[in-house]
Amino acid sequence: MGTRRIAAVGAAMALIATGCGGGGSASPSANLPTSVGPGEGQLNLVAWAGYVVGGTGGEQVEGYDWVTPFEESSGCKVKVTVGGDSAQMVQLMKTGQYDGVSASGDATLRLISGGDVSPVNLDLIPNYKDVFEGLKNAPYNTVGGRNYGVPHGRGANVLMYNPAVVTTAPDSWSVVFAADSPYKGKVTAYNYAIYIADAALYLMKTQPDLKITNPYALDKDQLKAAVDLLKQQKTLIGKYWGTAQEEIDGFSNGDMAIGTAWQYQANTINAAGGSVKVETVLPKEGATGWSDTWMLSSKAKNPNCMYKWMDYIISPVANANATVYFGEAPVSDKACAEAEKLSAGHCATFHANDEAYFKQVWYWNTPSKTCIDGRGDICTDFDAWTQAWTDVTGG
Repeated sequence: MGTRRIAAVGAAMALIATGCGGGGSASPSANLPTSVGPGEGQLNLVAWAGYVVGGTGGEQVEGYDWVTPFEESSGCKVKVTVGGDSAQMVQLMKTGQYDGVSASGDATLRLISGGDVSPVNLDLIPNYKDVFEGLKNAPYNTVGGRNYGVPHGRGANVLMYNPAVVTTAPDSWSVVFAADSPYKGKVTAYNYAIYIADAALYLMKTQPDLKITNPYALDKDQLKAAVDLLKQQKTLIGKYWGTAQEEIDGFSNGDMAIGTAWQYQANTINAAGGSVKVETVLPKEGATGWSDTWMLSSKAKNPNCMYKWMDYIISPVANANATVYFGEAPVSDKACAEAEKLSAGHCATFHANDEAYFKQVWYWNTPSKTCIDGRGDICTDFDAWTQAWTDVTGG
């Protein structure tokens, strides 16, 4: 895949000395920086809602602020642009106006192949050594032996439901896919092409004759089967959700009662003190999920500040604050120890160091013609998925 290395950034890298890095990371280090210079004074980020909170230009949430300590220690004033979905975040990164992004797995390989992000020298990110092994060298952010960033956290796309409506606790995704679901009109689903993988995962577990081995590696026939299931599901859907707030509002006002969600939505609804309370479950078929990666723009004007941010956001206190607030698993045992001070049992609840749990979670990845499962160039790419999703939803 064509990538732009950090050395190509030119003047923007003047404060970082280039050369061969150390041997601590798994990626080849030729042409990567070997030191981080003083911060440039500012940092412009694209991020998911809830990832950059506080400081001078982060989201403002009462009682939460993990950006101010970074600004004070680094001298880098942070400004965040919240991305509504992965497609928007990819487009924003192509403008060259941002230094970094918290990219999900359905965006990372697009950013890498498009040359929009640079590989990083993990030796310059000291806190990376403490990251759980299960989060290192992942296929969605490591290409050709080069690492393209650090993890923010991880979590499953859980099944969320209102127990006042769904009185029998579900244990399967069948309640949102089966034509005879009793929750017709109250079902919701994520309004984005990557949701095709949720249907593919359900089919992988329930229709073995389709021979799906990876929900992000679908040939034309397998994609058609997933699309057919999604069209059946559409008859159950009351409303799709595209942003976390849309789903929060939908459950809060009673328009939605069951569907895929991030734990963030459940936490927000339950913390609001309203009449609606929700519960979540990881169904027996497993789930899709995410492990978002902080990535450095190949056009970064403030690369030193971005390196400082990548190290800071996986440091114990900062990562604990960010992941407890959002509702996801921290990236290290040290971050878990800090998270415990903020929310007792947080890491147990989110299975932070439970690799057996995360073996049931298929992290978002980017579909490509070259099958992720090794079958060759017979699979459908993200453009095909995008068109298929349009066919399902009608827009």
